[in-house]
This record gives sequence, structure tokens and C-alpha cells, in this order.
Amino acid sequence: MNCNRCDAEAVMHAAYSGAHLCEDHFLESVDKRVRRRIRRDDLVPRDASPENPQTWVIGLSGGKDSVVLTQILSETFAEDPRIELVCLTIHEGIEGYRDESLAACLELTEDLDIRHEVVSYEEEFDVRMDHVVEDDPENMAACAYCGVFRRDLLEKYADRFGADLMLTGHNLDDEAQTALMNFLEGDVSQIAKHFDASLGPLDERREQDNFVPRAKPLRDVPEKEVALYAHLRDLPAHITECPHSSEAYRGEIQRLLYGLEEDHPGTRHSILSGYEELAGIVADRYDEDGDDADLQACTECGSTTTREVCRKCSLLESIHAV
Repeated sequence: MNCNRCDAEAVMHAAYSGAHLCEDHFLESVDKRVRRRIRRDDLVPRDASPENPQTWVIGLSGGKDSVVLTQILSETFAEDPRIELVCLTIHEGIEGYRDESLAACLELTEDLDIRHEVVSYEEEFDVRMDHVVEDDPENMAACAYCGVFRRDLLEKYADRFGADLMLTGHNLDDEAQTALMNFLEGDVSQIAKHFDASLGPLDERREQDNFVPRAKPLRDVPEKEVALYAHLRDLPAHITECPHSSEAYRGEIQRLLYGLEEDHPGTRHSILSGYEELAGIVADRYDEDGDDADLQACTECGSTTTREVCRKCSLLESIHAV
């Protein structure tokens, strides 16, 4: 099958659009979708200038999504003095797995000449995820511990680096799964928070003085297309699932969406498009009602939380008590 835009051989077929694209036009298509999302979400403020540059921190894990995002952002803004990119990698202490992905991060950032910072659970919290999973003092999935610790460090260091924006490599599949999970759980409050935290255009979100705004420029691109992009461009991505990954419910949602997408191409796009619109409406409602949680400083570490002691500190207390 030939490319719809030229006579070259197609390397992919997008069932949701009917398009057959050659390598060049496929790569161009992904680049355009990411850059269009950056414009739609108003990520570059009008007052950004060489004298008043923006600092964007990219959560770089070394997996295909964050590697592709970093590559596209670098090529988009490498010559733009308004934007400074900083890559931040979190080392969780997972033997073999994170060491290999860290090597991919180092290779990429050296190739692109981007500032790269690495922080670890061991240095920050005196824990390693291999040991946490083994002891499991709270009887939880590994991802539940890791998600709390990772979010804390991303936020802490984004703030330390003076970040105006934190960017993560969530793709279309990731966001469609999250949307469906929030719907099925009936978590309306979380839908509103999702919009204000990372989905809505920056000028439509409620201001959150205590947190660095987040963005997901890759969220219009399906996971398989991200993987194909990384492969075609020979990017140093570490494409291996975390050995401790155990998000059972998300796995069920993922399988459900795979089936729906196969039978009804475009399902993921439809879910996310409708979810984003509804999330904006819900966020406005919560804003009008003034339904904000009471935020305070954690008595242990000083981070912003809705509790006396934040979730991170309570988990660390349990872990160190074992």
C-alpha cells in the first residue's frame, strides 16, 4: 500500500482516520500533532521572550513516550531563546530496569545537548523500590507507592529549578484510560482536578500557586504510533515494562479500550475529546462553588497537602518501621 500523500511505500495505517502514511509523512504527522497541542493549550505565553524565558522541565524516564516527547520539544525549541528545556529523571531503585533506562536518558540528552538532572528515591527518601515491594508494609500495589514518591520529587525539583511548566509523555492511550477510569469510578472531583492540573489550556485553568502547572503535548498520539516514531528515528528508548508494574484495574481498562478501538476505530479520540470538554465544564462548576480542598503544609516535610502529614511521609514512616 502506498502513502496517501506521495507514491512511497506506507509504513503505517491509521484505522481511525483511514490514512496510509510513508515514513516521512508519518513522522511529520506526529510532529504536527504535538506542536498543534502546544498551541491549543497555550503553553508558550505571549510575554515569553529572550529576556523573560520560560523553563520547561520534562519528566524523562527513558521510555518511548518521554524520549519521543523530548526529541520533538528539542527540535521545536532548540533555537527558540524563549524556552529553556531541563530533563529530570527519577531513579526509583529498581535493579537493572532503571539503570538501563537511565543510560537511554543520558544518551538522548547528550545528543540533544539538554540539561539533565537525576534524583533518586535512595538519596531523597532512603528507600529503594525493590525493597519496598518486598516488604510492602501497606499491602498495596507497587505503583501506589511509586506514584506518590515520583509525584513528590517531580514537583519538588520542578519548583527547585524554577519551572514554569512540567511536561510528561502521556500518550492518547494513557489519557483515554484515565478518562474512562474516572468516569467508571464516578470521581467528578478528580475530573475537575485533572482539567486544572494538566488538561485545560493554561489560560482556562484555575491558578494553583502551590503547584507547577503540567502539560501533556503527546496526548493526541496513540501509543503504537509513539513506539513506531521512536523506532523509525532510532531513538535510544528503553522499551521494557517495569518489573513491579501491577496496576490491575488500569490493565482491565486498557484491554477494554483495545477491543473497542479494534471494533470501532476512533474510540480513544472520542473518549478523550468528550472528556476534555466535560472536564472543563466540571472545573468551572467547582470553581464557582469554591469547592477547593483546604491545603496546608505537611508537619513533617512542609510540602502542600490536605492532611496534617502528607501521604508521602506517612508511607515512608510505614516503610522505615519495618
